[in-house]
Amino acid sequence: MNKKGLSILMRIRMRPNSASKLSLSPLTNVLNQTQMNSQGNQSASSNTEREFELVRASMNSAISMNKTEVLDAVLNDFSAGYFNLDHENRRRLLLVLAKEYDLNRTQVRELIKQYLGLEPPSGENAQSSGLEEEGLLSTFYRTERNLRHALKPVYEVLFERLNTHPGGLRFLSSLRADILSILAEENIASLRALDSYLKEKLSTWLSPAALELHQITWDDPASLLEKIVAYEAVHPISNLLDLKRRLGVGRRCFGYLHPAISGEPLIFIEVALLKNVAQTIQEVLWDDPPILECEATCALFYSISSTQPGLSGINLGKFLIKRVITLVKRDMPHISTFATLSPIPGFMQWLLSKLASQSKLAEAEGMSQSSADGSGSTFWENILEPEEEKAIMDSSAGIAAGKTGMEVMLNLLTSTNYEWTNSAELLSVLKPPLMRLCARFLLQEKKRGKALDSVANFHLQNGAMMERINWMADRSEKGLCQSGGIMVNYVYRLENIEEYAQSYFSKGHIHASADLRCHWRNMEKEQIRRFP
Repeated sequence: MNKKGLSILMRIRMRPNSASKLSLSPLTNVLNQTQMNSQGNQSASSNTEREFELVRASMNSAISMNKTEVLDAVLNDFSAGYFNLDHENRRRLLLVLAKEYDLNRTQVRELIKQYLGLEPPSGENAQSSGLEEEGLLSTFYRTERNLRHALKPVYEVLFERLNTHPGGLRFLSSLRADILSILAEENIASLRALDSYLKEKLSTWLSPAALELHQITWDDPASLLEKIVAYEAVHPISNLLDLKRRLGVGRRCFGYLHPAISGEPLIFIEVALLKNVAQTIQEVLWDDPPILECEATCALFYSISSTQPGLSGINLGKFLIKRVITLVKRDMPHISTFATLSPIPGFMQWLLSKLASQSKLAEAEGMSQSSADGSGSTFWENILEPEEEKAIMDSSAGIAAGKTGMEVMLNLLTSTNYEWTNSAELLSVLKPPLMRLCARFLLQEKKRGKALDSVANFHLQNGAMMERINWMADRSEKGLCQSGGIMVNYVYRLENIEEYAQSYFSKGHIHASADLRCHWRNMEKEQIRRFP
């Protein structure tokens, strides 16, 4: 193993997680435990409270202080103190920030009253009372300026100061990650407003103009390559040889860097150079390039990963994909197709929920396989076609039990060993319904007018077209758990990107190929039957 490989390996092994950063040696733990027992829990609680108050005081100073010569020291104290707090005290501090440093609504209401009490200037008297109109307009401008200022929460000062402070942008990203973690557990209006304001600020500070597109290669520092290994979220990097392949011939890796967060890509994308659009992940994660780079006609995006949980919801990937397409097109004119091979992380969860609810409905109504036409049911959704129902029942004997095809299908798909994937017969009978239902999930199932699947929503809002769904494209445990092994190709056509993105954003319209629409039309044969 060369020096670079050894360095990366050591970094990966020694990389601390959030828990280990705070861990102590066994001897220190014993001594600390003895001291805590002797002093009592009350003393420990008092120390924790004192630490909280110190961080709270440094936060207040960071917001209210005007002395620039000591501001950096105060910001350092605040950020260091914040990271020393436990989860509950971080939560307390963030609630203090959200509530006590919010905008002054009494002042806002008074200014709105003043504004509504002003009489707009009349165009009819413009010539006779020019000076009077100028005075009135000045009053409007002054009130509007005061109102804009009053609508800014006090915590904006903290965000602005941290943004210009060394390490401050990284700290703000960590801060927002904590906010999102808390909001996932409880919906607190003031904290949600704080998150919304911070997200807006981060979106501005991380505009494409402030980001550097960097091609990541094996020659980059080991500290940066370690981040690629650590944060690869779609197809885990198994070892150093795998990493070197992904950065070598026939592959490209690009990341967005920001000068305030040095040595760490905020987001990165992995690209494979192929002859055609891949239908399985095995075609992408090869050991040796299947073709020469000069023979490639397709740049396939097979993984895109964010390294900063605190930047969730800030679509850096949209700009990254567009810039990568532009760069690859410039450097390799023979590349004419830009596509993805993407997971469908929400499909199996959606499908299993459908199957479980319909199976329970059938059981409650006392429906047998032969009476599964919905008679006697107040609401019945025919998930399976009659021929699919029969084929599943006939093929599953001795493997999965169930009174109906849906119940059998549910038991097959939830088996921990995925035994159904080892049976050619079961794969054959499950393929038609799973492919049809996957097309329905991608094209029809929506949330607030947008695609229910998160990856689909990401690519569609970026201007991609849904091209093809691929059977057994990812047989890994993760792929089977997420989507029954099905993956989807999205295609980015340069001439249509803006048009498709706009129609999806404004109307929720999903652009898809004729082949995929065909699967959807087959789905329309399903009947939703209502009975009195």
